[in-house]
Amino acid sequence: MSPRRLGAAVALATLAADQANKLWLIFVYGIETRQPVRLAPFLDVIYAKNTGISYSLLRASSETGRYVLLAFALAATFFLGAWLWRAQTKTVALALGLIIGGALGNAYDRFAYGFVADFYHFHVGTFSWYVFNFADVAIVSGVGLLLYDSLFTSNRDPEGVAEQ
Repeated sequence: MSPRRLGAAVALATLAADQANKLWLIFVYGIETRQPVRLAPFLDVIYAKNTGISYSLLRASSETGRYVLLAFALAATFFLGAWLWRAQTKTVALALGLIIGGALGNAYDRFAYGFVADFYHFHVGTFSWYVFNFADVAIVSGVGLLLYDSLFTSNRDPEGVAEQ
């Protein structure tokens, strides 16, 4: 499978998994009325409506703000898609597919509901980490793979083009 096809397949699978997880938690399980659900002493499942971006930054308090954040996400996805189209390695394609699928999952939420649905809450004692969703995990994993590829991949020729 070519890197381009791999990245596209991963993006679609990530988008589908993210939306399936959200739809199941909200509409089948009914997390809003059952929260919090303790999975471990440090992990709860709750229902948070995030109108901002990562860590609830840049909260969109109006329809205009909502559509600005949506436009930003779609523009970033377009540029990541162009990068994926030119990807030379499967690692980069996998990473970009995770990021694109996660970004599209959160963009769909913002478009359909006006917010991004977040569920997973890590906490230790009084320390509370932000609430996140499967799309966020995919985005962070994709960024991690890109960092790994740029820092530790040694199968590159002198001009920086990866060998396959």
